[in-house]
Amino acid sequence: MAEELPYKPRQGEIPTDPGVYRFRDAQGRVLYVGKAKNLRQRLSNYFAPLRTLHERTRRMVTTAASVEWTVVPTDVDSLQLEYMWIKEFDPPFNVRYKDDKSYPFMAITLADEAPRVIVTRNRRIPGAKYFGPYPKVWTVHDTIDQMIKVFPIRTCSDASYRKAMATGRPCFPGQIGKCGGPCSMTVTIAEHRAMVDDFIAFMEGGDERFTRDLTRRMHEASAAMDYENAAKHRDRLASIDAVLGRSALVLPQDEDADLFGIAEDELSAAIQHFVIRGGRVRGVRASTLDKEIDISGAELVDQILQRVYGEASGEQVPRRVLVPSLPDDTAELEEWLRDRRGRKVEIAVVQRGQRAELMRNATLNAQQALIRHKTRRSSDYTTRTQALTDLQDALGLDEAPLRIECYDISHLGGTNVVASMVVFEDGLPRKDQYRSFNIAETTDDTDSMYQVLTRRLAHIDAPEEPADAPTLDADGDELVVTERRRPRFAYPPQLLIVDGGKPQVEAAARALRDAGRSDIGLCGIAKRLEELWLPGEDYPVILPRTSEALYLVQRLRDEAHRFAITHQRKRRRRDITSILGEVPGLGAARIKSLLRHFGSVAALRRAAAEEIQEVQGIGPALAEAIRVHLAGTSTTSGSENRRESVVAGGGSDSDASETPPSG
Repeated sequence: MAEELPYKPRQGEIPTDPGVYRFRDAQGRVLYVGKAKNLRQRLSNYFAPLRTLHERTRRMVTTAASVEWTVVPTDVDSLQLEYMWIKEFDPPFNVRYKDDKSYPFMAITLADEAPRVIVTRNRRIPGAKYFGPYPKVWTVHDTIDQMIKVFPIRTCSDASYRKAMATGRPCFPGQIGKCGGPCSMTVTIAEHRAMVDDFIAFMEGGDERFTRDLTRRMHEASAAMDYENAAKHRDRLASIDAVLGRSALVLPQDEDADLFGIAEDELSAAIQHFVIRGGRVRGVRASTLDKEIDISGAELVDQILQRVYGEASGEQVPRRVLVPSLPDDTAELEEWLRDRRGRKVEIAVVQRGQRAELMRNATLNAQQALIRHKTRRSSDYTTRTQALTDLQDALGLDEAPLRIECYDISHLGGTNVVASMVVFEDGLPRKDQYRSFNIAETTDDTDSMYQVLTRRLAHIDAPEEPADAPTLDADGDELVVTERRRPRFAYPPQLLIVDGGKPQVEAAARALRDAGRSDIGLCGIAKRLEELWLPGEDYPVILPRTSEALYLVQRLRDEAHRFAITHQRKRRRRDITSILGEVPGLGAARIKSLLRHFGSVAALRRAAAEEIQEVQGIGPALAEAIRVHLAGTSTTSGSENRRESVVAGGGSDSDASETPPSG
């Protein structure tokens, strides 16, 4: 592969002004659109030596045949032009958004003579005022039913309205009390418009004023013994409470904000957009996106805000936008949003209090949505079959890998090394066949991988354990054995996947050669997941972003990592409690209290007897016994040295594992 791209601009040719750039392929199709405060500085990153580029970025620049740029006066202009070009060209290497579904909105048709409230998924009704989105259609209808009891505005269709106004007979919804427009013959157009204004004011957060007003009217009517009107005001208050009960007050009542919770991995991201008006969550919208080139969290926030507010205006843009991280061009984005809103807009990162709690909630929802997005494909048989076929083609296997085993090495700073093996058959996990391995001595990750695979391959094609002799009943008949036989560890896989790049793959290939297994496929998953390394190859296999095989491989790696993490943590807990459990008189409850107080065995070992006595339930004699015992073990080596470096329930995981070792 050439180290320099043939279309690289000459030195000094690229200006240092702000602007927007486009990469095109040989057919002129726009592949990627980006903006920069300094075009020369930004584009130089793409024309660095190819071996230093991220795999996805390298794929984009090698697919492209030319690059062009447009200089603009200000950074805000570059932001606007980038948004327009992304909408126009839909470049394949820019992030791609996919709403989970088409969400329903509540809309008030302000352009009509007598505005009506409707449920719609159409965001392009001229002059309409929108509220939402709502997660379910029935919630919008239920809210409208409650609202028109307080603000009886029009709900009938345009055809019914015109017919009623022409004939002088109320529309059918008006006859049954479901429409309060002029077509019901109870109010004038001007009076109806005033009710519409109140309806909108309430939905925008003015609920406190209406609650106070209705409460006052109810008390006045009751004092005047006008119990019929007092009951009407009471029912309207109940309707207001019913509406407010669906959107709890999460921020101060004067807070208008949009909050974005984001969860991402190397390939995808999920976004939870909370619409907060008057301190209440008025709508929630979920979406996912696919990432093609490497993009930071701040850049992702930038792209999301452009997508959400690109066509917004007026009150659709809130006064405050809460995000998990600030984009580099926050000031330009704020100015861009101010032009759309007509007033100041602040982009901020939440730090503490109610906003931080709401951000945690939104992020948790986004994490769950990302998991659903990644695993949804595995539930479909056709999709799984396609994934295995794609993987067979990409790796050049003789047959589809119906059984795949994935391995991950986990350690804590080079100590306490364990490994995990997860098994997928027909694209689905077989958790009953997962295995974990303890590695007593190793030099590095490649040696660990060689040891684990050598131990695993030694079991392939081993004789199956004989079945227990059948039991006979009193009549001499054979009894049915209902106990499930342990799955065979000797079953050979069609494909081995190791977590790592070229060094780990070569170590695994050496284990296969030593075991004489040339019939088993092998590849490695690099840290960025989409790179598959094959033995003896200088460059990885890059799976297309839309490939089903890519999602299968990613899930295998994630599952191996999770399984290894779990086993690693269980081993640490046993190590921590074992060294303290050797102290006479120190039980599980006191060990837990000690670790909670000091954080680790290392901190406890440094503590004096007087400090140990501060822990509830530890007396002077026991504190001295603990100090003496830990001092006596401080010079031990091997696994006991590793015990003191782990905080109970914490520590840092460099990689990952779960059940007691079987290999």
